[in-house]
Amino acid sequence: MPIPESEYLSPVWKDGIFSTFTRGTVVAQEHRVAFVTGGAGTICSAQTRALVRLGANACIIGRNVEKTESMAKDLATARPGAKVIGIGGCDVRNPQNLQDAADRCAKELGSIDFVISAGAAGNFIAPLSTMSPNAFKAVMDIDVLGTFNTLKATLPYLVESAKRNPTPSKDGLTGGRIIFVSATFHYTGMPLQAHVSAAKAAVDALMGSVCLEYGPYGVTSNVIAPGPIKDTEGMERLSSAKADQSRADAVVPQGRWGYIRDIADSTVYLFSDAGSFVNGQAIPVDGGAWRRQSALGVGTDEDMKYPEFLLKGEISKHVKSGRKPTSKL
Repeated sequence: MPIPESEYLSPVWKDGIFSTFTRGTVVAQEHRVAFVTGGAGTICSAQTRALVRLGANACIIGRNVEKTESMAKDLATARPGAKVIGIGGCDVRNPQNLQDAADRCAKELGSIDFVISAGAAGNFIAPLSTMSPNAFKAVMDIDVLGTFNTLKATLPYLVESAKRNPTPSKDGLTGGRIIFVSATFHYTGMPLQAHVSAAKAAVDALMGSVCLEYGPYGVTSNVIAPGPIKDTEGMERLSSAKADQSRADAVVPQGRWGYIRDIADSTVYLFSDAGSFVNGQAIPVDGGAWRRQSALGVGTDEDMKYPEFLLKGEISKHVKSGRKPTSKL
């Protein structure tokens, strides 16, 4: 059954903004093409679905062949005639994998106009005292090296796209845009999340470098930093109904968890003509939650207070990704 549009896209967007243009008296179509790493995940698939619904074609990549190809077929149902390629067996840590995927995307779909870089290692809860070097390295390799490899494979295509679609746009079509999916933990620091904080801080730094080095070519580079988003893999790994999810009223100024539509709408804005002068920005989409992250307490229950739970070596019994640590403080 198709996913209701209201779950992944607000009704404010003009239909066809990523395909339909007018030059003089001629109305024509030229579908933008999005290249998305991790495109089978909950958040990235919603971002891609929104783009496809509004006229784009897409290429999603991932390690799991069956999951990636199945999601590509599902995403193609968002718009009659949509083309969505699923490339499984692609490891972002392998630069040749990324280059082959980018080249195939451009060959089969005609270009790469938008990139969503969302390398994610599958977050887990762990204190520094028990985190192994291999676990830390795995996160850095997937998030940071994977992001770098994505950049190397796609930036030449983005430069070409930006050249074809200069801003401000005369016909509404855009190109040469990249969004990095990051996080907010490193803004303030977060217990049990040193690995993710370090990796996403590096991703944000890469975004800034792309802004400065490729802005003169017309490419825009921005970060979307999701906060706690309902019904996503991240929330399932880091929280539960008995752990964090009951805290929305206390820790999110807007009093609710986010929806995947909040991330998808932000993506549409940044890739649309309306976002043409937004560059080099890390944009939290979290209802202001990062300003109260100390109250969020990833991997803890309501009655677990900082720093006592760390000194006792405790984490929530209800999260899916945690192992009881042995405190070495």
